[in-house]
Amino acid sequence: MKDTLTIAIDFDGTIVENAYPKIGKPLIFAFETIKKLQENRHRVILWTYRRGKELDQAVAFCKKHGITFYAVNMSFPEEDYDTSYSRKINADIFIDDRNIGGMKSWGEIYQEIIGELSPQKPSKKKGWFNF
Repeated sequence: MKDTLTIAIDFDGTIVENAYPKIGKPLIFAFETIKKLQENRHRVILWTYRRGKELDQAVAFCKKHGITFYAVNMSFPEEDYDTSYSRKINADIFIDDRNIGGMKSWGEIYQEIIGELSPQKPSKKKGWFNF
């Protein structure tokens, strides 16, 4: 795989459970995987149907969870949207719940792109002996 990838990621049903126009609960390992992608210098674009207030809410939700995107609904931050061109963006990989065959789990995505075992959630101690 290339050293640095541009990865376009959908929001509803992909980063969070689908509850549009509300914001669903984060999917397990979604934010951990996106953070690791960014740590590995990949450019992560939020590519979503959302616009206006709903888009602003999604971007703020991600920022609250430690993610600031390279670009939002465009190929690069300085891009001026021009209706005479296709809205399709330039990305190496698209991560979307509408993939044919469904979406892989974020653990599988983590392993495939980053090439190591997925992050582990901290275990919750239940008592003196971790029961």
